[in-house]
Amino acid sequence: MIKGRGAQKQVKNRFLKHDYVTEHIEGLDEPLIENSGTQYIKIYPKTIVNKVESPDVAMEYSLNPYQGCEHGCIYCYARNSHEYWGYGAGLDFERVILVKQKAAFLLEKQLQKPSWEPKPIVLSGNTDCYQPIERKLRITRSLLEVFLKYRHPVGMITKNVSVTRDIDIIGPLADLNLIGLNFSVTTLDEKVRRKLEPRTASAKAKLAAIKKLTERGVPVNAMIGPVIPGLNDHEIPDIMAAVAEAGAYNAGYTMIRLNGAIAGIFEDWIHQAFPDRAEKVLNQIKGAHNGSLNDSRFGYRMSGEGRIVQSIHRLIELSRIKYFKGPKPAPLRRDLFIKTNKGQMGMFS
Repeated sequence: MIKGRGAQKQVKNRFLKHDYVTEHIEGLDEPLIENSGTQYIKIYPKTIVNKVESPDVAMEYSLNPYQGCEHGCIYCYARNSHEYWGYGAGLDFERVILVKQKAAFLLEKQLQKPSWEPKPIVLSGNTDCYQPIERKLRITRSLLEVFLKYRHPVGMITKNVSVTRDIDIIGPLADLNLIGLNFSVTTLDEKVRRKLEPRTASAKAKLAAIKKLTERGVPVNAMIGPVIPGLNDHEIPDIMAAVAEAGAYNAGYTMIRLNGAIAGIFEDWIHQAFPDRAEKVLNQIKGAHNGSLNDSRFGYRMSGEGRIVQSIHRLIELSRIKYFKGPKPAPLRRDLFIKTNKGQMGMFS
């Protein structure tokens, strides 16, 4: 397997007519050489806040400072979105990271609009806002500074322990009930984690990060995302017990869904990573999605259906009752929003 990568192959972009391939490896032509390192490409969109139209996603607005994700999670639904940028959903998604350098400026511009009404904006609606490169670029940190400045509610989804580096901003946001954080813990098994999401932190480090955040007063909801039947579903009680002990107030889950190009990428990966149980895993995924690896129907795509799903859902609910007995946080506040126009800002420039 390709070390440090989730996808084990490059896949064709469905929107492109042409593709570079090696047709005759026995010929005299030089081999097709690919850059195995990670590339970071600056892009300059005109807007940064996205209206979420999906009826089964619990967010109205999202913001993604990065496109593509170096974490390399093989199951990531966001892989397909890389095709809209002219890249592939396989190795390209992990090796070509698009960086929105002016994200904070664009966010502030959005919040200054006279028509803008404060509603939670979720960082990482598509790809993780705490990419490994965030340690250097600090784009997500600059976004959090804007949210705190304007007293604007923000949600976060991440699986990177680097989030604790910004606890000096996240903490004050939490004090004002302006932030909700979702932390993904997919497995406690390091052998599985290293193959499933190769450039993420260990489960031990993730649990330590949750504990550090919650001890500071940051509300953390853990996410078992996704549940993969035959691979990590048996870990559900242990994961929920561990995140509860670390301080999370609740835990949710999503079922794996292999939409678009991800189905082929995942099939190739599972046969290489876990050849002894590949067919079992694939068949159980199909059993959770009406006989198909790919289910894009709203209302079913993330929850699944069938006996396997009913069993998983029951296990989740029993674990919640057993491990999560504390109060749930109140909805994020919207009444603290500081409406500031450009003229007023100019006084402080």
